[in-house]
Formats: sequence, C-alpha cells, structure tokens
Amino acid sequence: MNMANYTLEEKDSFNVLGIGTELKSHYTDFAGINKEKAEFWSAVAQDGTLDTLKDLATNDYIFAVNEAVNGKMMHYAGVMTEESLPEATRIIQFPKGEYIVVKGEAKTADELGNQLAGIAFGQVLPEAKDFAYVGGPNTTVEMGQRDGLVFGEMWIPVVRK
Repeated sequence: MNMANYTLEEKDSFNVLGIGTELKSHYTDFAGINKEKAEFWSAVAQDGTLDTLKDLATNDYIFAVNEAVNGKMMHYAGVMTEESLPEATRIIQFPKGEYIVVKGEAKTADELGNQLAGIAFGQVLPEAKDFAYVGGPNTTVEMGQRDGLVFGEMWIPVVRK
C-alpha cells in the first residue's frame, strides 16, 4: 500500500448539523447503497435543503456523514455549524481525537465519496497495525472544486491499538 494514501490527524471535537435518510440496502450491497445515496443527494439539492444548510455553515465544506443509529444505517447531508434547524434530523457529534484523513478528487461528489471510502475501508483500515476504527460517525468532506474536479477528504475517527 502507498502510505501517502492517508494521514493521521488530531482533530478537536466538532458538530455537524445533518438532514438524513435511512439506507435500506444491505451493508454489503454497495451498488444499492450508492444508488440510495445518489438519490438522496439529488433530492436535497433539488428541494432546497442543501442550500438551507449551507446558509448556516461556518465554512464552505459539505459533509456526507455515515452513522449507525439504533441499528439503522443513516446517511446525512450536513454542515459544520453551532446553529440548528427544526427540520434537521440530527446534530452529529464528532469526537476529539485522531482521524484517518484520505484526500482525493473526482468528477462528482458521489464519485469522490465512493473513491475515498474504497481507499479508507478497502486499504488503509484493513492494513493498519497501530490503529482501528471502532465505530462512530465517519464523513466525506466536499471542500471545493478546481480544474473541473471536486476535491475533498474522508475523515474516520480511530483509536490506537
């Protein structure tokens, strides 16, 4: 594995205000999950939800958050903010600590998320000797666009083994 694929970074705790959906596909059905996520993002972009969230954001980042809640696999569109909205599904609390950070770029936000998750969960975590993902929310962070590509990072909280 190319170790340049990721960095380990210390982050302060932060909150993401999310509007979410429950993913119904089996967790091994990647095509099904990706289709559900794409439909969800298309819907929140069209109905104005994403713009409402962006108006509250403290930065320009858009968070695509995955979190298991009460045995359900939830997926959220969110922003970093201290504010809240009545229609928000959840305030997602990310812990202070170490995070695996994988950087990348792709043609679309969907592709970026799938690519970063593939690297993080397919390569980095299985081969990690010193740290492990023990659950909690993880997120793809869409940071902007350059040269016609979407760039961003995936953040996964980890603990030392």
